[in-house]
Amino acid sequence: MSSLVYPFPSVPQPGTTIEVAPGIHWLSMPLPFALDHINLWILRDESGCTIVDTGIGNAQTRELWEKLLERFQPIRRVILTHYHPDHAGNAQWLCQRFGVELWATQGEYLTAHAVAESAAGYTSDAVLSVFRRNGLDDAKFAAMSGRGNRYRQLVPEFPHSYRRIIDGDRVRIGGHEWLAIIGHGHAPEHLSLHCSALNVVIAGDMLLSTISTNVSVWSIDPQGDPLRLFLDSIARYRALPGDVLVLPSHGKPFRGAHERVAQLEAHHRDRFAELKRELEKGERSAGELLPVLFRRPLDAHQTFFAMGEAIAHLHYLYYAGEAKRAAGADGIMRYAAR
Repeated sequence: MSSLVYPFPSVPQPGTTIEVAPGIHWLSMPLPFALDHINLWILRDESGCTIVDTGIGNAQTRELWEKLLERFQPIRRVILTHYHPDHAGNAQWLCQRFGVELWATQGEYLTAHAVAESAAGYTSDAVLSVFRRNGLDDAKFAAMSGRGNRYRQLVPEFPHSYRRIIDGDRVRIGGHEWLAIIGHGHAPEHLSLHCSALNVVIAGDMLLSTISTNVSVWSIDPQGDPLRLFLDSIARYRALPGDVLVLPSHGKPFRGAHERVAQLEAHHRDRFAELKRELEKGERSAGELLPVLFRRPLDAHQTFFAMGEAIAHLHYLYYAGEAKRAAGADGIMRYAAR
């Protein structure tokens, strides 16, 4: 049985906040996905407030921000944990409104622009091409084609300058220092922030309480090993106090970071073991292995991320020397037990 502790039983209603530590306010914004909300944070700062993450850039979210901003002004800066649309969608809108800087890591800032402009290989067609080479079938391919630039729809604009944060920086917010911890695998340079004085860490998507973070292979790095990067990154949370209050982007704040890291490591070990048992039966592609990793029905949106995850798990096994692979005459990459 898990010993994670959840100090706050309820998620704040839209347009309201819960103070989870002195000066740290938790708010929730709706999302149009199966994962239906995101946690955002407002931190009381010297003579104002700092916003951490912003929600998707649509009218509903901005209307809720308008309601909240009646209580939290002036805004002094906006910090992003990473570039994904549920985090970055209102960054420009908020920065422009208050005339403030965006603070982010370089990898996240530049990736946001690349994805928004469909540059540097960040296109749906390029991703689907990788998925096809990894066994995505015709029906799933057709269901995911023609989506256009979904990122641009959810992040309609993005700042053209920023204040860079790098690993180990200490950002002063509300009279306290927050240590920048950079993680990889889920996003290029995902930012978490730890305040030892308050015993709080804003974890973003790196350490979620009840679901596993999406870790996928994408078209810009089709031979990458992001799952190894992710597992190496979450291990760094063991350097934090065991009772640190973790503020995740999805789910409820919790205590028990060390146990949660161990749970996630065990989860992926189990997935590796399942895949290896399947590969002992013969060659399999990532597309053929989707039912092994995901036992529930998947819609097109979920299949998009599931394919990326399946490839990431197979790449981990391949680079660890626990599986072999070869492209068939049809160009499909298939894996087998070593």
